[in-house]
Amino acid sequence: MQITFPLNARPVLGQNQLLASLSSEAKRRIVPSLERVSFALGEVVYEAGDAERFVYFPNDCILSLLYVMENGKSTEISVIGNDGILGTTALLGEGLSWSQAVVQNAGSAYRMPGPVLQEELHRHSELRWLTLRYMQSAMAQTAQVAACNRHHSIAQQLCRKLLFSLDRVAGDELTLTQEVIANTLGVRREGVTEAAGMLREMGAIDYRRGRIKVLDRARLEQLSCECYAALNSESKRILPCEIAPAAAHESSCATARSRPSSAGSRLPESTLLSYSQAARLRRTGTGPVAR
Repeated sequence: MQITFPLNARPVLGQNQLLASLSSEAKRRIVPSLERVSFALGEVVYEAGDAERFVYFPNDCILSLLYVMENGKSTEISVIGNDGILGTTALLGEGLSWSQAVVQNAGSAYRMPGPVLQEELHRHSELRWLTLRYMQSAMAQTAQVAACNRHHSIAQQLCRKLLFSLDRVAGDELTLTQEVIANTLGVRREGVTEAAGMLREMGAIDYRRGRIKVLDRARLEQLSCECYAALNSESKRILPCEIAPAAAHESSCATARSRPSSAGSRLPESTLLSYSQAARLRRTGTGPVAR
């Protein structure tokens, strides 16, 4: 359920990176039209076919865009965090949502009526330029995720998703259940359970009661496919330096851009398979790696 906060309780504008990067003049124009809302984990913001009356600028929440098939199965096509905006059809005119928007990580966002933002984009170029750049980045993300879902293993997809989500929250912990991950990746829960168990045995993550804590980010980057590095590189190319999401361990945008890609040190998929097989042998108590 969305909870609207009184305007006098609104925090200082700046958590959403798109809004934070605006000039003081642009902020002065749009702040009166913003209201802060709180989202709970699993809350549906839009259903496919809904009219998008509002646009949302996430602060510390993460929103997942899902394409839901007629049989109820779904797959994630995009993730929106504090570097982005939800409600692109409202930006382009009176439109209907073509996907389901679900809260992946609970938190807050600013919302604004679609017509108000359309007027701002029509009259002033600053936010229009940022929005168009973000939409280009979002389209690149959708294309990369589609390729990842088709060609990479569940373990690699899980690493990519955890890293991508981790870049959009403070700290090293995510509120994610294995069922939610399975739904967003469009795979069976058993596959996610096996992959998550492998990562825990390797000391990369720990999880309990719907929370995943990243213990070794470098290991996750090694185990991930090339899609995570590609998504980060594209975001930094398209978006201004202040907006492109930075990894938690990166101290500055300049450092992030000069740092070599971790893709060269990524472990091959055959290694992932061997780890998975070893984990299975440990569980069944058979083979030379049994405890």
